[in-house]
Amino acid sequence: MIPIDYLQKVYAGFLGMNVGIRLGACVEPSSWTYERIKLMYGDIKGYVKDYKNFAADDDANGPVFFIRALYDDAIHRELTPEDVGRAWLNYTREGIGMFWWGGEGVSTEHTAFLNLKKGIKAPQSGSIEENGIVLAEQIGGQIFIDTWGLLFPSSIEKAAKYAEVAASVSHDKNGLYGARFISACISKAFSAKNIEEIIEVGLSVIPKDSTYAQVVNGVLNFYKESPEDFASCRKYLEDYWGYDRYPGICHIIPNAGVCVLALIYGQGNFARTVEIATMCGWDTDCNAGNVGTILGVFNGIEGIEEHYRGPINDFIVASSVSGYLNIIDIPTFSKELALLGYRLSNNEAPKDLIDSYKEGELYFDFELAGTTHGFRVSNGFKTRIRHSYEKGYNSKGSLEVLFDRMVENDSSKIFYKPFYRRSDFEDERYKPTLATKAYSGQKVSLEVFLDKWEGEDMIVTPYVRNTFNQEEILLKKHVLENNLWQHIEFIIPDVDGALIDEVGIILESPSKLANRALGRLFIDNFHVSGKSKYTIDFSKQAIEFLCVTPFSHNRGEWSIEDKAMKCISKDGTSAYTGNYYSKDISLKAEIKPLKGYEHSLIVRGKGIYRNYSAGFYREDKVAIILNDFEYKILSSTEFKWEFGRGYDFQVEAIGDNITLYIDGSKILEAKDDSIENGMIGFACGKEGESILYYFEVEEK
Repeated sequence: MIPIDYLQKVYAGFLGMNVGIRLGACVEPSSWTYERIKLMYGDIKGYVKDYKNFAADDDANGPVFFIRALYDDAIHRELTPEDVGRAWLNYTREGIGMFWWGGEGVSTEHTAFLNLKKGIKAPQSGSIEENGIVLAEQIGGQIFIDTWGLLFPSSIEKAAKYAEVAASVSHDKNGLYGARFISACISKAFSAKNIEEIIEVGLSVIPKDSTYAQVVNGVLNFYKESPEDFASCRKYLEDYWGYDRYPGICHIIPNAGVCVLALIYGQGNFARTVEIATMCGWDTDCNAGNVGTILGVFNGIEGIEEHYRGPINDFIVASSVSGYLNIIDIPTFSKELALLGYRLSNNEAPKDLIDSYKEGELYFDFELAGTTHGFRVSNGFKTRIRHSYEKGYNSKGSLEVLFDRMVENDSSKIFYKPFYRRSDFEDERYKPTLATKAYSGQKVSLEVFLDKWEGEDMIVTPYVRNTFNQEEILLKKHVLENNLWQHIEFIIPDVDGALIDEVGIILESPSKLANRALGRLFIDNFHVSGKSKYTIDFSKQAIEFLCVTPFSHNRGEWSIEDKAMKCISKDGTSAYTGNYYSKDISLKAEIKPLKGYEHSLIVRGKGIYRNYSAGFYREDKVAIILNDFEYKILSSTEFKWEFGRGYDFQVEAIGDNITLYIDGSKILEAKDDSIENGMIGFACGKEGESILYYFEVEEK
């Protein structure tokens, strides 16, 4: 049965995973030995680095994207390894992001990916027979599986089975046992009474004579003799189960020992558990992330300390091929996971959960405890935000904004960031390419409640920010009435080919010094919805994270030259942007082919291997093509075209009808209902070069 607090536990588990990843990532490289971590940071009690925004991490990428096999293939049937293998191929940009590209025969994931590319299907792609036992038993088997445990609360065997199926794409033997163990622990954490019970359940789903079971039992036995001294247990691991005994870059066995050590010595305390996992060294972000998920579920959201939770601010980024999906609001993703969990258990989800998740839209209802949905303030001296259950618009939760003694000329922006730039991050971990989640033409609505304690009028001005010139575009001002919910609504204005990286309101007051404004503002039901209509002007874009904003590139060389985007392909390349959930759409672009015979616009791109493309196809031909892990020409015709000339392309996907226009004339039409939604983009097949001068997008 799905527990009553299922959504809250999923939220706590996924948030706990990201707390652990963020804490451990700072000391992950092998140069950070146990001794150096202790020397530099001592007894860790909080984040050792203050990231302004934490960049992408493979430990979150895998749990977020490999479960998409349940949306794309295993919709009404059991999951297979081949389903997850297709998710790997479809969402991973070759050679960048998603996981560690350490080289074939060195990185397990890199090797498995290349096997998949060669046509070696899962689970053979991750087998010992194919890759050898060393690669098969590296740590990746257990670090990408947290979400499988979250999807099957207290369904231990199901969680273990699905985790094993997913891990078999890249791992084998102890690599699979680690997947089963951790996923079962997460699943049991929904109902367990203590940590020992969780670990016992993990052991129950793996072979009793396996090396994995041996290291788990070794740690448990040591704990019985020395229950107060985790450092001695860490030395025991070093002496008997250390990296020197297990070859490869990052073997699963030593790290399995650390996970169990942290769980048993942390004794149910979330903070202490992720801290111990970090202080023990080795693969710190992986281990702290795994135990963070377990303890997040076990304790619930109240068990995650604010000094760990606050800096995350309900926000992470990922690094798949979809820049739209890469910007992750943790409460929204948790709702998506919970809805999937209900589906997999054949249970009907609660109506309030169904209503609170709006696919392809931004919708923040602040119902989950402590949620901020990534909102920020620009003036931290005069304003402060936190979650509140004191006020809610036809609900119990809202975002509370304290404003403190504001006078004329004081102001503070209260905003959500639908897009991020390289400058928003300190590092480049796993290259998180991004596409904006709010577009010109869409409607923004929110409810606000003023609780003014003293002072003059409070005024809010809706605004968006143009990321190219940093200009704040101000819309109609609203003078707020006290003690009353008020509806604010506006249309996101056109930004002339640039992108939008802030959406929100500016709070200010004409109060004088003698009567300063003090009080609170509550915000609820923040919603960005409706049809977008926008352009991408390449003269206003930049190369960031090895891509032209706001695109994610797969293969090829991409650059900005003379206010245009240029691509060079050696053996096929593609680029993707836009709302992953767009359905009916018109995409226009000027394309100048320079070399090669395949130059096409992409619509309804659900990934690298699932999309429609329309454009030049071979010499003097055009075609509309379905790509669903193999190419199918839906329609084609003769069309004389030449290199070095610009052509105005337009591709429309309306219902099951796909139409190609060139220079204003209708050239081709096809009908197909295989793919109902996806990104937009461009592809240059085989060897070729192309120049694109603009993108013009309109959702229908």
